[in-house]
Amino acid sequence: IKHVGNTRAASLKAALDGMFLEHGLSMSKLRGQGYGGASNMRGQFCGLQRLIQDENPYAFYIHCFAHQLQLVVVAVAKCCSSVTDFFNHITLIVNTVNASCKRHDELAQQQHDNIVSQLESGEIFSGRGKNQATNLVRPGDTRWGTHHKTLCRFLTMWKSVLQVLENIHDDAENLTQRSTAGGLISQMESFEFVFMLHLMIKLLGKTNELSQCLQRKDQNIVLAVSLIGVTLQKLQDIRENGWDQLLEETNEFCVKHSILLPNMDDTIPARGRSRGRGGQMVTYYHRFIYELFNVVHDQVITELNNRFAEISTQLLRCIACLDPRNSFANFDEDKLVENLLRCTLMTSPHMRFCLSLESSLKHSLRM
Repeated sequence: IKHVGNTRAASLKAALDGMFLEHGLSMSKLRGQGYGGASNMRGQFCGLQRLIQDENPYAFYIHCFAHQLQLVVVAVAKCCSSVTDFFNHITLIVNTVNASCKRHDELAQQQHDNIVSQLESGEIFSGRGKNQATNLVRPGDTRWGTHHKTLCRFLTMWKSVLQVLENIHDDAENLTQRSTAGGLISQMESFEFVFMLHLMIKLLGKTNELSQCLQRKDQNIVLAVSLIGVTLQKLQDIRENGWDQLLEETNEFCVKHSILLPNMDDTIPARGRSRGRGGQMVTYYHRFIYELFNVVHDQVITELNNRFAEISTQLLRCIACLDPRNSFANFDEDKLVENLLRCTLMTSPHMRFCLSLESSLKHSLRM
């Protein structure tokens, strides 16, 4: 639309002013602005949105919901060292088994053979869209929906991945390849890795559903806002009631694949502490439920509440009330006034001003 020499906030503001002037638009009539998450765009003190709000305080800024959700998941992935280590191991495994065309084809053939074997034994059943030939995909750092896809495929291709890693270990050309493959096999066959795999599939599954809904071109604003609330409720329910089911699924998977189950009452050193130096000891149960399960869910719930601020959702509800389709069928005077007052109360401490605003709003809406 407009070429800019640099992307500093001041330069972008000047370019925007020029476009407004060229098309006979007034900055004073601007009521909404939305950009990505870069500091030069959404910075609270020197970003483009702040420069515009300094000139027009009614030009409210709302960050893209889909991008906000990506940032939520990124924050969760970095919430504790165990989660970070898990994703690092996943990336390393995927890169190792896909390091060459030979390994890639070997993984695909191994998965095909496993599917045929399971069909013949009756362990799985054929059907349209079921048990299709697939392969592991490298997760993208900026699109966390790909991580959910990778983890789901990882779970279904478990035996195939292990077999390829064993082949790499046996046929390794040097000690580095052999030790890397052996270390990854040991990591995969640990209870904590399996637990984290099931936990993150559940968690990313919920956020991925929301991400896909938010990015639909025909998405309704009010429905998009309500979907965030529904997702929060689901995550809170899993946080409070989902531990037993997750532990059962993890145990069943470990038994099926001959992975040792820890005694939850046994003690281990707290992460980052040495057993030999008399470090703090915790039970396996404490580690998995309080240091992993609860921490991850608390982090995603907190991030969702912080990033999807109430003022943004209230403003979007106001916009939805002004939808001109079907002769303004969504227009609701009481709801519009209520939401506008909430937004004002969040930004102004003066109750007298808010009460006078309510009277003015109702008068204006009736006109």
